[in-house]
Amino acid sequence: MATNSRTFAHNNMIDEGTVSTGNLRGDISKENSCCESEEEYASPLAKQDESEQTMQNGSGRSNSEGFIDMPAPSTLTEGTPPKSLYQEERMRRKLQFFFMNPIEKWQARRKFPYKFVVQIVKIVLVTMQLCLFAHSRYNHINYTWDNRIAFSHLFLRGWDSSREVESYPPSVGPFALYEKAKFFDTIDYAINGYATLNRSIGPYDYPTNDNSMAVMKLCLYNYREGIIFGFNESYIFNPEIERLCESLPANVTTIGVQKYLSQRDVEVSFSSLVKASLEFAIKTVNFKAYGGPLSAPDCFKFNITICFDNRDHDGQMLLSLDADAMRLHCNGDVDFISDAEFDAILRSILNIFVLLVCLLSFALCARALYRAYLLRCQTIQFFRVHFNKELSFEGRLEFVNFWYIMILFNDVLLILGSALKEQIERKFLVVDQWDTCSLFLGVGNLLVWFGVLRYLGFFKTYNVVILTLKKAAPKIFRFLVAALLIYAGFAFCGWLILGPYHMKFRSLATTSECLFSLINGDDMFATFSTLSSKANWLWLFCQLYLYSFISLYIYVVLSLFISVIMDAYDTIKCYYRDGFPISDLREFVGTRTEEDLVSGIFMNNMDDFERSTIMDAVYKVCCCGCCDRFNNGNSPTGPTGYTSLDSIMK
Repeated sequence: MATNSRTFAHNNMIDEGTVSTGNLRGDISKENSCCESEEEYASPLAKQDESEQTMQNGSGRSNSEGFIDMPAPSTLTEGTPPKSLYQEERMRRKLQFFFMNPIEKWQARRKFPYKFVVQIVKIVLVTMQLCLFAHSRYNHINYTWDNRIAFSHLFLRGWDSSREVESYPPSVGPFALYEKAKFFDTIDYAINGYATLNRSIGPYDYPTNDNSMAVMKLCLYNYREGIIFGFNESYIFNPEIERLCESLPANVTTIGVQKYLSQRDVEVSFSSLVKASLEFAIKTVNFKAYGGPLSAPDCFKFNITICFDNRDHDGQMLLSLDADAMRLHCNGDVDFISDAEFDAILRSILNIFVLLVCLLSFALCARALYRAYLLRCQTIQFFRVHFNKELSFEGRLEFVNFWYIMILFNDVLLILGSALKEQIERKFLVVDQWDTCSLFLGVGNLLVWFGVLRYLGFFKTYNVVILTLKKAAPKIFRFLVAALLIYAGFAFCGWLILGPYHMKFRSLATTSECLFSLINGDDMFATFSTLSSKANWLWLFCQLYLYSFISLYIYVVLSLFISVIMDAYDTIKCYYRDGFPISDLREFVGTRTEEDLVSGIFMNNMDDFERSTIMDAVYKVCCCGCCDRFNNGNSPTGPTGYTSLDSIMK
């Protein structure tokens, strides 16, 4: 056998009975890859003395799990190169180490779980940051809303406190105008309220240097031509909208806005009027009693707009008030501001720590994905050369860690949110970006807590839930596609027929919300009780429509939906009892025991691509997916994936 082992050719066949993965073994391929050189996987022994010495000194260890330190002479048959067997076991150990969890990696190689520690630290810091920002945002939104209510009482004629509470169903009708005189009276009321701003309890002032009344602006949006002759059903109409704005000085309060517009030759034609707006500004300072002794006051400028909406031309002009808050730089007590800087510094330090931790998490996860990609390239080429087959799609997909992809996404969101939060708190932004910042931080924090499921999945009890969702996801998606088609039919039908007569079906969005609430058994009686009785056929249709939808979705669709999830749960329980289905990659990797983890067989440096240069990394990334064969069967020169193999074999 020793003589034959010295003379085997480069294209000899490997005996299927010499290793534990015999059903995977095929012919050694003569083809090469641009990712790995041919001599890495299947090359003859260069020298006879080296081969003889290697086989004489090889005291390999083999067990039922297929772990072999070095193939012993007794395990080799004619045509079986020891170097090829060693490479196979090396690749197997590398893959086994790759698929270990952080605890197993620590036991096998004393590799500190940096990513796990970073994620724990990130959860703590991000949650602290979110709590502080949520408290500040709530106070800010509550402050602007309270000011909007105060402005409504000061500048809106006929405003009532019952409109300040959002109730369902609404207890009052729409806030609207129905007479032409009321339109001008409402504008005069707002102008008078602005002129007597000092009567307000709030610390409101004019946005002028001498605190004198600022000029207000009235804008009219009209159709270019819009004349209606209702008595003979005729009209003159040009749909192009023109905007006309007039400045209202302080003396308007004495003559009235209607007379002032007449003097300016401005005629208000309600038949062509689309909308009108009255715009003015107010400055104020917020002492923030809720912020504590270290919170500095904030200065704001409220841009107030009173909108008259007449676009429907249905005899009802809707009236509303909007107040847009813009933060200003305050010039207050210098001593207090210096004390308040301590609070700002602490918040800035927290923001900086979150930024640094998220950047570190992003770098670690990106590096892990990149290394997984390199190992995937090596494994694909290994299967081509050793087993003369392509790695299956399921096997390739196992190298893609979607948890890391989710962590990368939430890191980006948290970095953007933290940067925006720092600018808000340092008052570098004058526009209101609280909602945008809360969106970034909120979704990022949500995904951070979702990421904890990855580490709970290392325990069987928690992993059952994750595996059940993963197993049921494709079936749930297909089921929802069919269920949504039926749901869409009911939604469009209800919107079209019941929309004019039922408040819950006024729009497609409210119709969908109503149907979803009915599926969950919410507000059923109110939906039935508000049915229209305008016509008998309409009442009968409403009854048939609601009963059929509720019965179909509650008793049939939801039951089937639950059964899909339960079927996946039963399948996972069977997998735990009888074994999980394995791909060709997992079949090659095999199993490992606790003794293997502590035996030291994983202590050798198997991550050769960690020592590759940047140019080697770029070369592998560019060539792994696109270059499957070499021209004319010649392998390129250069380092292989196992740079230390020759020295070991020698």
